[in-house]
Amino acid sequence: MFALLLSCSNNAKQHEFSLDELQKRTFRYFWETADPVTNLIPDRWPTTSFSSIAAQGFGYAAWIIGIENGWVTREEVALRVKNSLKFLYKLPQESQTANIAGYKGFFYHFLDMKTGYRFKQVELSSIDTGLLMAGILTCMSYFDQDNPTEIEIRKLADSLYRRVEWDWMFDSTKYALSMGWHPEKGFIPSWWLGYNEAMILLIMAMASPTHPIPEDAWQKWCATYTWEEFQGYEHVNFGPLFGHQYSHMFIDFRGIQDSFMLSKRIDYFENSRRATLANRAYCISNPLGFPHYNDSIWGLTACDGPKDTVMLNGDKTIKIYSYSARGAASNYWVDDGTIAPTAAGGSIPFAPEVCIPALRAIFNTYEDYIYGIYGFKDAFNPFYKDK
Repeated sequence: MFALLLSCSNNAKQHEFSLDELQKRTFRYFWETADPVTNLIPDRWPTTSFSSIAAQGFGYAAWIIGIENGWVTREEVALRVKNSLKFLYKLPQESQTANIAGYKGFFYHFLDMKTGYRFKQVELSSIDTGLLMAGILTCMSYFDQDNPTEIEIRKLADSLYRRVEWDWMFDSTKYALSMGWHPEKGFIPSWWLGYNEAMILLIMAMASPTHPIPEDAWQKWCATYTWEEFQGYEHVNFGPLFGHQYSHMFIDFRGIQDSFMLSKRIDYFENSRRATLANRAYCISNPLGFPHYNDSIWGLTACDGPKDTVMLNGDKTIKIYSYSARGAASNYWVDDGTIAPTAAGGSIPFAPEVCIPALRAIFNTYEDYIYGIYGFKDAFNPFYKDK
């Protein structure tokens, strides 16, 4: 699990890169930063933060990884999962604008860490609810023992999933899921089209035993793909690497083909591999001339950045961003010199031969600045620092 982690100052020097140590430190982020009462996981740390429901879904999976590696016991994780799911299930689900956590089974994108209520006026998020539910169903599958705690986990997980009204979020005119809803103004006029991280969302929505979306929604979604060559690799394009990673955290797509992938003679796993190699090849080509890009220092994906400003790099004007969905593809290009370790880290399953050396090179070059007790910070930009 490499998504959504943010580290503090490097007060736990490691000296030599270790993938096992990185995994353990990343697990500790999800385990140690969770609120001791609500068990909600923060969006970032150490900055005071709200909870991200997507981070919560990733966190459930990370906690299970902790069990499998012997870092925590099954019993202590099971108890925390049970309490967490019970807390989520009891949170108010109403159409009002405040003092609620969700509506029609969906949850708001960000929740207050202490109360679990909607943070400010954020949207009721379809994709983030999908990622949360993926983590919840992972718990339902993993905790399969016949004891009171694990039986309750399965019941709570099943209830949380069954009450999500995916069909309410489905726009029959666009034949696509909306990106979200606000109680103040209704559905967001943007829909999940084209290839992106919403693959897991569509699967969750189509598989619902209570509120499914139409079965042919998948084919309609595939019809909006962009299949093109980029940096020497033909694949379904999507610029930021996270879109090629998140769904694979919960489903093994190796050997699974829909009609679209069958026609291209690959599967979604191979597609993510090609996207990873294309992302790396773009950084090596380095069209904007950033001095730190090379065959080992690369990786564009959604992440935080320095600030919103404009800088010069020789004769090139570079727009610098704070947060942005950075990436490179045939139909998308956002590059300001900001490298996110999560780009290479999240693609280790697809291309370990280039992703592990990338993490090692980033660690060896920038350890003092970007590596700490919870692993890598979200991102770094030496180009901006040098100015």
